[in-house]
Amino acid sequence: MAYREFDTPNLSRRALLRGGAWLTAGAALAGAPLGRVAMAQAQAGTASWPAVTALADKYVSERKVANMVATLGWGRQDPLTIARGTLALGGAAQADADSLYRIYSMTKPITGMAAMMLIDEGRLGLDQPIAELLPAYADMQVQKTYDGSVTDVVPAERPITVRQLLTHTAGLGYGIVQKGPITEAYAEQGLIPGQVSRMPIPGLGRAKAVEGLDVFADRLAELPLVLQPGTKWSYSVSLDLLGRVIEVASGMAFDEFLRTRIFEPTGMTSTWFTVPDSEIGRFTTNYGIMNGTPLPVDPAKASIYLDPPPFPFGGAGLVSSPRDYDRFLQMLLGYGVIEGRRVMGELAVRVGTSNLLPETATTEGTWVEGQGFGAGGRVSDGSYGWGGAAGTIAFVNYKAGLRANLMTQFMPSDSYPIHEGFPEAVTADLAAMQGAKA
Repeated sequence: MAYREFDTPNLSRRALLRGGAWLTAGAALAGAPLGRVAMAQAQAGTASWPAVTALADKYVSERKVANMVATLGWGRQDPLTIARGTLALGGAAQADADSLYRIYSMTKPITGMAAMMLIDEGRLGLDQPIAELLPAYADMQVQKTYDGSVTDVVPAERPITVRQLLTHTAGLGYGIVQKGPITEAYAEQGLIPGQVSRMPIPGLGRAKAVEGLDVFADRLAELPLVLQPGTKWSYSVSLDLLGRVIEVASGMAFDEFLRTRIFEPTGMTSTWFTVPDSEIGRFTTNYGIMNGTPLPVDPAKASIYLDPPPFPFGGAGLVSSPRDYDRFLQMLLGYGVIEGRRVMGELAVRVGTSNLLPETATTEGTWVEGQGFGAGGRVSDGSYGWGGAAGTIAFVNYKAGLRANLMTQFMPSDSYPIHEGFPEAVTADLAAMQGAKA
Protein backbone atom coordinates (compact mmCIF):
# COMPACT_ATOMS: atom_id res chain seq x y z
CA MET A 1 0.00 0.00 0.00
CA ALA A 2 1.37 3.40 -0.99
CA TYR A 3 0.73 4.94 2.42
CA ARG A 4 2.23 2.18 4.53
CA GLU A 5 5.01 4.37 5.92
CA PHE A 6 2.44 6.64 7.57
CA ASP A 7 0.02 4.02 8.84
CA THR A 8 1.29 4.59 12.39
CA PRO A 9 1.21 7.85 14.37
CA ASN A 10 5.00 8.16 14.17
CA LEU A 11 6.58 9.56 11.03
CA SER A 12 9.96 8.14 10.10
CA ARG A 13 12.81 10.54 9.32
CA ARG A 14 13.94 8.03 6.72
CA ALA A 15 10.48 8.04 5.12
CA LEU A 16 10.12 11.82 5.22
CA LEU A 17 13.49 12.90 3.93
CA ARG A 18 14.43 10.31 1.36
CA GLY A 19 13.95 11.54 -2.16
CA GLY A 20 15.14 11.01 -5.68
CA ALA A 21 15.37 7.27 -5.35
CA TRP A 22 12.41 6.65 -7.62
CA LEU A 23 13.26 9.04 -10.41
CA THR A 24 12.68 7.00 -13.56
CA ALA A 25 12.95 9.72 -16.18
CA GLY A 26 15.78 8.03 -18.02
CA ALA A 27 14.15 4.62 -17.96
CA ALA A 28 10.74 5.93 -18.98
CA LEU A 29 12.12 7.98 -21.85
CA ALA A 30 14.54 5.32 -23.04
CA GLY A 31 12.02 3.89 -25.49
CA ALA A 32 10.12 7.09 -26.19
CA PRO A 33 9.62 8.38 -29.75
CA LEU A 34 12.09 11.24 -29.48
CA GLY A 35 12.39 11.79 -33.21
CA ARG A 36 12.39 15.00 -35.21
CA VAL A 37 8.69 14.76 -36.01
CA ALA A 38 7.57 14.99 -32.39
CA MET A 39 10.14 17.66 -31.66
CA ALA A 40 9.14 19.75 -34.65
CA GLN A 41 5.48 19.53 -33.75
CA ALA A 42 6.13 20.53 -30.17
CA GLN A 43 8.51 23.34 -31.06
CA ALA A 44 6.02 24.69 -33.59
CA GLY A 45 3.62 25.30 -30.72
CA THR A 46 1.13 22.62 -31.73
CA ALA A 47 2.06 20.28 -28.87
CA SER A 48 -0.29 19.56 -26.02
CA TRP A 49 0.39 17.61 -22.88
CA PRO A 50 -2.90 15.85 -22.03
CA ALA A 51 -1.32 13.10 -19.92
CA VAL A 52 0.65 15.60 -17.82
CA THR A 53 -2.44 17.79 -17.48
CA ALA A 54 -4.53 14.79 -16.43
CA LEU A 55 -1.94 13.85 -13.81
CA ALA A 56 -2.13 17.32 -12.23
CA ASP A 57 -5.93 17.44 -12.47
CA LYS A 58 -6.30 14.04 -10.81
CA TYR A 59 -4.07 14.67 -7.80
CA VAL A 60 -5.43 18.15 -7.12
CA SER A 61 -9.11 17.33 -7.69
CA GLU A 62 -8.84 14.31 -5.37
CA ARG A 63 -7.18 16.55 -2.76
CA LYS A 64 -4.19 14.25 -2.53
CA VAL A 65 -2.06 17.37 -2.89
CA ALA A 66 -2.81 21.08 -2.58
CA ASN A 67 -1.20 21.95 -5.89
CA MET A 68 0.86 20.71 -8.80
CA VAL A 69 2.85 22.81 -11.26
CA ALA A 70 4.64 21.39 -14.29
CA THR A 71 6.93 23.23 -16.68
CA LEU A 72 7.90 21.71 -20.02
CA GLY A 73 10.28 23.35 -22.44
CA TRP A 74 12.02 22.69 -25.74
CA GLY A 75 15.53 23.88 -26.41
CA ARG A 76 15.80 27.58 -25.70
CA GLN A 77 12.07 28.28 -25.89
CA ASP A 78 10.03 29.55 -22.97
CA PRO A 79 8.33 26.76 -21.06
CA LEU A 80 4.71 25.76 -21.10
CA THR A 81 3.32 25.84 -17.56
CA ILE A 82 0.53 23.59 -16.32
CA ALA A 83 -0.61 24.79 -12.88
CA ARG A 84 -3.38 23.43 -10.71
CA GLY A 85 -4.47 24.03 -7.13
CA THR A 86 -3.74 26.49 -4.36
CA LEU A 87 -0.70 27.15 -2.18
CA ALA A 88 -2.41 25.33 0.69
CA LEU A 89 -5.44 23.06 0.89
CA GLY A 90 -8.51 25.21 1.38
CA GLY A 91 -6.61 28.37 0.51
CA ALA A 92 -7.43 30.98 -2.11
CA ALA A 93 -4.01 31.83 -3.55
CA GLN A 94 -3.45 29.91 -6.77
CA ALA A 95 -0.21 28.05 -7.39
CA ASP A 96 1.75 29.08 -10.47
CA ALA A 97 5.22 29.10 -11.97
CA ASP A 98 6.42 31.57 -9.34
CA SER A 99 5.19 29.65 -6.30
CA LEU A 100 7.91 28.48 -3.93
CA TYR A 101 8.65 24.83 -3.20
CA ARG A 102 11.05 22.93 -0.97
CA ILE A 103 13.05 21.08 -3.61
CA TYR A 104 15.13 18.99 -1.16
CA SER A 105 17.38 16.62 -3.14
CA MET A 106 16.88 18.55 -6.38
CA THR A 107 19.50 20.77 -4.72
CA LYS A 108 22.07 18.03 -5.49
CA PRO A 109 22.34 18.64 -9.27
CA ILE A 110 22.90 22.34 -8.58
CA THR A 111 25.71 21.56 -6.15
CA GLY A 112 27.11 19.05 -8.61
CA MET A 113 27.21 21.61 -11.40
CA ALA A 114 28.89 24.12 -9.08
CA ALA A 115 31.69 21.60 -8.60
CA MET A 116 31.86 20.98 -12.36
CA MET A 117 32.44 24.70 -12.88
CA LEU A 118 35.50 24.59 -10.62
CA ILE A 119 36.75 21.43 -12.32
CA ASP A 120 36.39 23.17 -15.70
CA GLU A 121 38.39 26.12 -14.36
CA GLY A 122 41.18 23.88 -13.06
CA ARG A 123 40.50 24.74 -9.43
CA LEU A 124 39.36 21.20 -8.66
CA GLY A 125 40.23 17.86 -10.20
CA LEU A 126 37.57 15.26 -10.95
CA ASP A 127 39.76 12.56 -9.46
CA GLN A 128 41.48 14.79 -6.93
CA PRO A 129 41.61 13.41 -3.36
CA ILE A 130 39.55 15.75 -1.20
CA ALA A 131 42.20 15.42 1.54
CA GLU A 132 44.27 17.88 -0.50
CA LEU A 133 41.67 20.50 0.41
CA LEU A 134 40.31 18.97 3.63
CA PRO A 135 43.25 17.32 5.44
CA ALA A 136 40.93 15.71 8.01
CA TYR A 137 40.00 13.19 5.30
CA ALA A 138 43.55 11.91 4.81
CA ASP A 139 43.26 8.76 6.93
CA MET A 140 39.66 7.62 6.88
CA GLN A 141 38.42 4.50 8.61
CA VAL A 142 35.67 2.19 7.29
CA GLN A 143 33.15 0.05 9.15
CA LYS A 144 34.21 -3.57 8.91
CA THR A 145 30.51 -4.51 8.85
CA TYR A 146 28.07 -2.32 6.94
CA ASP A 147 25.84 -0.52 9.48
CA GLY A 148 27.60 -2.48 12.23
CA SER A 149 29.93 -1.29 14.98
CA VAL A 150 31.43 2.18 14.62
CA THR A 151 34.57 1.07 16.48
CA ASP A 152 35.26 -2.16 14.60
CA VAL A 153 36.91 -0.50 11.60
CA VAL A 154 39.62 -0.91 8.99
CA PRO A 155 41.63 1.70 7.06
CA ALA A 156 40.22 3.06 3.81
CA GLU A 157 41.86 1.34 0.85
CA ARG A 158 41.84 4.44 -1.36
CA PRO A 159 41.28 8.18 -0.88
CA ILE A 160 37.92 9.90 -1.26
CA THR A 161 37.84 11.88 -4.51
CA VAL A 162 35.68 14.64 -5.94
CA ARG A 163 34.25 12.15 -8.46
CA GLN A 164 33.12 9.93 -5.61
CA LEU A 165 31.38 12.83 -3.85
CA LEU A 166 29.56 13.73 -7.06
CA THR A 167 28.33 10.17 -7.58
CA HIS A 168 27.57 8.90 -4.05
CA THR A 169 30.44 6.43 -4.20
CA ALA A 170 32.67 7.92 -1.47
CA GLY A 171 31.47 5.42 1.13
CA LEU A 172 29.82 8.12 3.25
CA GLY A 173 26.60 7.38 5.11
CA TYR A 174 23.25 9.15 5.39
CA GLY A 175 21.14 9.39 8.53
CA ILE A 176 18.05 8.79 6.37
CA VAL A 177 19.50 5.63 4.82
CA GLN A 178 21.69 3.94 7.41
CA LYS A 179 20.53 1.88 10.36
CA GLY A 180 22.13 0.97 13.65
CA PRO A 181 25.04 2.67 15.48
CA ILE A 182 26.19 4.86 12.59
CA THR A 183 22.75 6.49 12.41
CA GLU A 184 22.93 7.30 16.12
CA ALA A 185 26.47 8.64 15.71
CA TYR A 186 25.39 10.97 12.90
CA ALA A 187 22.57 12.32 15.07
CA GLU A 188 24.78 12.73 18.15
CA GLN A 189 27.33 14.69 16.12
CA GLY A 190 24.65 16.89 14.55
CA LEU A 191 25.31 15.58 11.04
CA ILE A 192 21.78 16.34 9.90
CA PRO A 193 21.91 18.11 6.52
CA GLY A 194 18.18 18.63 6.11
CA GLN A 195 15.10 20.00 7.83
CA VAL A 196 11.36 19.41 7.79
CA SER A 197 9.50 21.58 10.27
CA ARG A 198 9.67 23.82 13.32
CA MET A 199 7.02 21.60 14.87
CA PRO A 200 7.98 18.47 16.82
CA ILE A 201 6.99 15.48 14.69
CA PRO A 202 6.79 12.05 16.37
CA GLY A 203 9.43 9.73 14.98
CA LEU A 204 11.75 12.45 13.70
CA GLY A 205 13.66 13.07 16.91
CA ARG A 206 14.98 16.44 18.03
CA ALA A 207 18.69 16.14 17.25
CA LYS A 208 20.21 19.52 16.45
CA ALA A 209 22.34 20.10 13.38
CA VAL A 210 25.83 21.53 13.79
CA GLU A 211 26.37 25.19 13.03
CA GLY A 212 28.63 25.82 10.05
CA LEU A 213 29.58 23.86 6.97
CA ASP A 214 33.18 23.71 8.15
CA VAL A 215 32.12 22.11 11.46
CA PHE A 216 29.91 19.65 9.59
CA ALA A 217 32.84 18.58 7.41
CA ASP A 218 35.24 18.26 10.36
CA ARG A 219 32.83 16.17 12.45
CA LEU A 220 31.92 13.95 9.50
CA ALA A 221 35.61 13.12 9.04
CA GLU A 222 35.78 11.80 12.59
CA LEU A 223 33.22 9.06 11.91
CA PRO A 224 33.91 5.90 9.91
CA LEU A 225 32.75 5.43 6.34
CA VAL A 226 30.06 2.82 5.79
CA LEU A 227 31.72 1.44 2.65
CA GLN A 228 35.16 1.45 1.10
CA PRO A 229 35.52 4.52 -1.17
CA GLY A 230 34.83 3.88 -4.82
CA THR A 231 33.22 0.46 -4.38
CA LYS A 232 29.44 0.99 -4.43
CA TRP A 233 26.78 3.59 -5.14
CA SER A 234 25.16 4.49 -1.81
CA TYR A 235 22.95 7.55 -1.30
CA SER A 236 24.78 9.79 1.16
CA VAL A 237 25.74 13.19 2.53
CA SER A 238 28.40 13.49 -0.15
CA LEU A 239 26.83 16.50 -1.89
CA ASP A 240 26.67 18.31 1.46
CA LEU A 241 30.37 17.63 2.02
CA LEU A 242 31.00 18.75 -1.54
CA GLY A 243 29.65 22.16 -0.52
CA ARG A 244 32.62 22.51 1.85
CA VAL A 245 35.03 21.37 -0.87
CA ILE A 246 33.58 24.07 -3.13
CA GLU A 247 34.11 26.66 -0.39
CA VAL A 248 37.78 25.79 0.03
CA ALA A 249 38.49 25.47 -3.69
CA SER A 250 36.74 28.74 -4.57
CA GLY A 251 37.66 30.79 -1.52
CA MET A 252 34.01 31.77 -1.28
CA ALA A 253 31.16 30.74 1.03
CA PHE A 254 29.21 27.93 -0.59
CA ASP A 255 25.86 29.72 -0.62
CA GLU A 256 27.53 32.83 -1.99
CA PHE A 257 29.15 30.79 -4.76
CA LEU A 258 25.78 29.41 -5.82
CA ARG A 259 24.22 32.86 -5.76
CA THR A 260 26.89 34.68 -7.73
CA ARG A 261 28.03 31.93 -10.10
CA ILE A 262 24.78 30.09 -10.86
CA PHE A 263 21.60 31.79 -9.63
CA GLU A 264 22.26 35.38 -10.69
CA PRO A 265 23.76 34.66 -14.14
CA THR A 266 21.04 32.08 -14.89
CA GLY A 267 18.29 34.48 -13.85
CA MET A 268 17.16 32.32 -10.92
CA THR A 269 15.71 35.10 -8.79
CA SER A 270 13.60 32.89 -6.52
CA THR A 271 16.02 30.26 -5.23
CA TRP A 272 17.28 30.48 -1.64
CA PHE A 273 18.29 28.53 1.44
CA THR A 274 16.07 30.92 3.45
CA VAL A 275 12.76 32.29 2.17
CA PRO A 276 12.72 36.09 2.56
CA ASP A 277 9.86 37.53 4.59
CA SER A 278 8.74 39.48 1.54
CA GLU A 279 8.14 36.23 -0.39
CA ILE A 280 6.05 34.26 2.14
CA GLY A 281 2.91 35.10 0.17
CA ARG A 282 3.95 32.74 -2.65
CA PHE A 283 5.35 29.95 -0.47
CA THR A 284 3.53 26.61 -0.48
CA THR A 285 2.65 24.47 2.55
CA ASN A 286 4.27 21.04 2.87
CA TYR A 287 2.14 18.04 3.86
CA GLY A 288 2.77 14.66 5.42
CA ILE A 289 0.56 11.86 4.16
CA MET A 290 -0.93 9.94 7.07
CA ASN A 291 -3.39 7.11 6.40
CA GLY A 292 -3.93 8.59 2.95
CA THR A 293 -4.72 12.06 4.29
CA PRO A 294 -2.46 15.11 3.78
CA LEU A 295 -1.69 16.87 7.06
CA PRO A 296 0.34 20.11 7.18
CA VAL A 297 3.83 19.50 8.58
CA ASP A 298 5.39 22.81 7.49
CA PRO A 299 2.87 25.62 6.97
CA ALA A 300 4.25 28.41 4.85
CA LYS A 301 3.76 31.20 7.40
CA ALA A 302 5.46 29.19 10.16
CA SER A 303 7.95 27.31 7.99
CA ILE A 304 11.38 26.30 9.16
CA TYR A 305 12.58 27.66 5.82
CA LEU A 306 11.93 31.17 7.11
CA ASP A 307 14.88 30.64 9.49
CA PRO A 308 18.51 30.61 8.32
CA PRO A 309 19.65 26.96 8.25
CA PRO A 310 22.52 25.78 10.49
CA PHE A 311 24.59 25.66 7.30
CA PRO A 312 23.74 25.63 3.57
CA PHE A 313 22.70 22.06 2.81
CA GLY A 314 24.17 21.24 -0.58
CA GLY A 315 22.22 18.01 -0.70
CA ALA A 316 18.74 19.11 0.32
CA GLY A 317 18.52 22.74 1.38
CA LEU A 318 17.06 24.90 -1.37
CA VAL A 319 13.66 26.43 -1.96
CA SER A 320 12.92 27.30 -5.57
CA SER A 321 10.12 28.02 -8.02
CA PRO A 322 9.08 26.07 -11.12
CA ARG A 323 10.17 29.02 -13.25
CA ASP A 324 13.60 29.19 -11.60
CA TYR A 325 14.31 25.48 -11.82
CA ASP A 326 13.25 25.51 -15.46
CA ARG A 327 15.89 28.16 -16.05
CA PHE A 328 18.50 25.88 -14.48
CA LEU A 329 17.36 23.07 -16.78
CA GLN A 330 17.35 25.42 -19.78
CA MET A 331 20.94 26.39 -19.00
CA LEU A 332 21.92 22.72 -18.87
CA LEU A 333 20.07 21.98 -22.11
CA GLY A 334 21.97 24.87 -23.69
CA TYR A 335 25.25 23.29 -22.58
CA GLY A 336 25.90 26.16 -20.19
CA VAL A 337 24.26 29.00 -22.14
CA ILE A 338 20.93 30.65 -21.42
CA GLU A 339 19.54 33.62 -23.40
CA GLY A 340 22.94 34.16 -24.99
CA ARG A 341 24.81 34.27 -21.70
CA ARG A 342 27.33 31.59 -20.81
CA VAL A 343 27.04 30.43 -17.21
CA MET A 344 29.09 27.22 -17.44
CA GLY A 345 31.56 25.82 -19.90
CA GLU A 346 30.12 23.41 -22.45
CA LEU A 347 32.52 20.65 -21.46
CA ALA A 348 31.58 21.06 -17.79
CA VAL A 349 27.92 20.43 -18.64
CA ARG A 350 28.65 17.55 -21.01
CA VAL A 351 30.83 15.82 -18.45
CA GLY A 352 28.53 16.59 -15.51
CA THR A 353 25.50 15.12 -17.26
CA SER A 354 27.41 12.00 -18.36
CA ASN A 355 28.05 8.80 -16.42
CA LEU A 356 30.80 9.61 -13.91
CA LEU A 357 30.60 6.42 -11.83
CA PRO A 358 34.05 5.06 -10.97
CA GLU A 359 34.91 1.86 -12.83
CA THR A 360 35.44 0.20 -9.45
CA ALA A 361 31.91 1.01 -8.19
CA THR A 362 28.91 -1.27 -8.51
CA THR A 363 25.25 -0.21 -8.60
CA GLU A 364 23.89 -3.73 -8.15
CA GLY A 365 20.94 -3.80 -5.79
CA THR A 366 20.74 0.02 -5.57
CA TRP A 367 18.19 2.61 -6.70
CA VAL A 368 20.23 3.31 -9.85
CA GLU A 369 21.03 -0.25 -10.88
CA GLY A 370 21.54 -0.49 -14.61
CA GLN A 371 21.86 3.27 -15.04
CA GLY A 372 24.61 5.82 -14.73
CA PHE A 373 25.16 8.72 -12.37
CA GLY A 374 26.59 12.14 -13.12
CA ALA A 375 27.17 15.29 -11.08
CA GLY A 376 24.48 14.82 -8.43
CA GLY A 377 21.88 13.27 -10.74
CA ARG A 378 20.90 10.07 -12.46
CA VAL A 379 22.01 9.56 -16.07
CA SER A 380 20.18 7.27 -18.49
CA ASP A 381 19.80 7.25 -22.27
CA GLY A 382 20.27 10.98 -22.77
CA SER A 383 18.45 12.02 -19.60
CA TYR A 384 19.92 13.69 -16.51
CA GLY A 385 17.97 14.64 -13.41
CA TRP A 386 16.81 13.83 -9.91
CA GLY A 387 13.82 14.15 -7.58
CA GLY A 388 13.16 15.60 -4.16
CA ALA A 389 11.81 14.28 -0.85
CA ALA A 390 8.62 16.36 -1.08
CA GLY A 391 7.44 15.10 -4.46
CA THR A 392 9.39 17.31 -6.87
CA ILE A 393 11.11 15.90 -9.97
CA ALA A 394 13.07 17.42 -12.86
CA PHE A 395 15.15 16.27 -15.80
CA VAL A 396 16.57 17.20 -19.16
CA ASN A 397 16.64 14.85 -22.12
CA TYR A 398 19.27 15.78 -24.67
CA LYS A 399 17.97 13.40 -27.33
CA ALA A 400 14.64 15.20 -27.38
CA GLY A 401 15.92 18.67 -26.57
CA LEU A 402 13.39 18.55 -23.73
CA ARG A 403 13.35 19.84 -20.19
CA ALA A 404 10.63 18.87 -17.72
CA ASN A 405 9.94 19.76 -14.12
CA LEU A 406 7.09 18.95 -11.73
CA MET A 407 6.59 20.55 -8.33
CA THR A 408 4.20 19.70 -5.52
CA GLN A 409 4.61 19.27 -1.74
CA PHE A 410 4.04 16.05 0.18
CA MET A 411 6.11 13.60 2.19
CA PRO A 412 7.30 10.92 2.00
CA SER A 413 7.86 11.08 -1.74
CA ASP A 414 6.75 7.49 -2.31
CA SER A 415 3.30 8.08 -0.80
CA TYR A 416 2.16 8.63 -4.38
CA PRO A 417 3.86 7.31 -7.55
CA ILE A 418 4.63 10.76 -8.94
CA HIS A 419 8.37 10.24 -9.42
CA GLU A 420 7.46 7.45 -11.82
CA GLY A 421 4.18 8.91 -13.05
CA PHE A 422 5.44 12.26 -14.31
CA PRO A 423 8.11 10.89 -16.68
CA GLU A 424 5.62 8.28 -17.84
CA ALA A 425 3.06 11.00 -18.59
CA VAL A 426 5.69 12.99 -20.49
CA THR A 427 6.55 9.86 -22.49
CA ALA A 428 2.89 9.19 -23.28
CA ASP A 429 2.42 12.72 -24.58
CA LEU A 430 5.55 12.49 -26.71
CA ALA A 431 4.24 9.25 -28.20
CA ALA A 432 0.92 10.95 -28.97
CA MET A 433 2.69 13.84 -30.70
CA GLN A 434 4.66 11.42 -32.84
CA GLY A 435 1.57 9.38 -33.69
CA ALA A 436 -0.54 12.41 -34.59
CA LYS A 437 2.10 13.75 -36.96
CA ALA A 438 2.73 10.35 -38.55
